[in-house]
Amino acid sequence: MNGVRAFVDTNILVYLYSDVDHIKQKQAFGALSQYDCQISTQVINEFNNVCIRKWKTPKENLQRAIKRICSYCSVAYIYEDTIKKSLDIYEKYKYSYYDSLIIASALEHDCSYLLSEDMADSQVIEGRLSIKNIFLNTNF
Repeated sequence: MNGVRAFVDTNILVYLYSDVDHIKQKQAFGALSQYDCQISTQVINEFNNVCIRKWKTPKENLQRAIKRICSYCSVAYIYEDTIKKSLDIYEKYKYSYYDSLIIASALEHDCSYLLSEDMADSQVIEGRLSIKNIFLNTNF
């Protein structure tokens, strides 16, 4: 890790555990290894939902995955101020509410990057958070 804080979107974690695209899986692992990563309770819950609904992941496997993810990422809680900030982000940048909540969490935890596949690559939020699509760069 290089000391740079990066907030990890749910889709990065999904690729980490998906057997569909091994290239993106490797890139997701590389990103988690490169940055001091942060996730929120929202991201963990979205990941759980995908694993349960899409892949029918058994509870024991999901618990092991969460333990591993938490060994790479610090977990941030979502507080009232985070929710208020997410509404400002939603209004200003026109992201979905849940993406805005992830952005607000990243800002709240002083992350330099937000790693996401489905947000605008290279967009800078509030002058200090850069969205980075790790799948556009094959250096991982």
